[in-house]
Amino acid sequence: MPNESLSATSEVTLELAWLEHGRGLQPPAYQTLSAAGMDLQAAITEPILLFPMQRRAIPCGFILAIPPGFEAQIRPRSGLAMKHGVSVPNAPGTIDADYRGELQVILINFGSEPFEITRGMRIAQMVIAPVVKARWQIQASATDLTPTQRGTGGFGSTGH
Repeated sequence: MPNESLSATSEVTLELAWLEHGRGLQPPAYQTLSAAGMDLQAAITEPILLFPMQRRAIPCGFILAIPPGFEAQIRPRSGLAMKHGVSVPNAPGTIDADYRGELQVILINFGSEPFEITRGMRIAQMVIAPVVKARWQIQASATDLTPTQRGTGGFGSTGH
């Protein structure tokens, strides 16, 4: 049986400012104690019909301030993907710490039927993650790179 008493080892504080069309909705929320992602809601005033293979940016009704050193990743909700074929085509979408525009979710309908999005519907999930910056160490040639046992083995080289 999973130990639900354990929680994340660290927390980060996010600032949220509601836009007029988002007022009355709940802030993004974890649905269980061990959930990695917070559900995002559609902040729309009228239902939107998303037709098969149609993409649409759906507003969430707030502006987010993420502290430096973190990002927000926007990911599909597995239930919408499984039941209706609705997903996030650029998953994970990235919200950088210096972005101060409205959070919106790009949705696509991969299903065969139109899908109706309504106000307050949970449309995606947001995961807050630390950002690690990379720096380059340029080598003179490929033979100067740190060797590995795998080497240049590509697609399917590690077995089935």
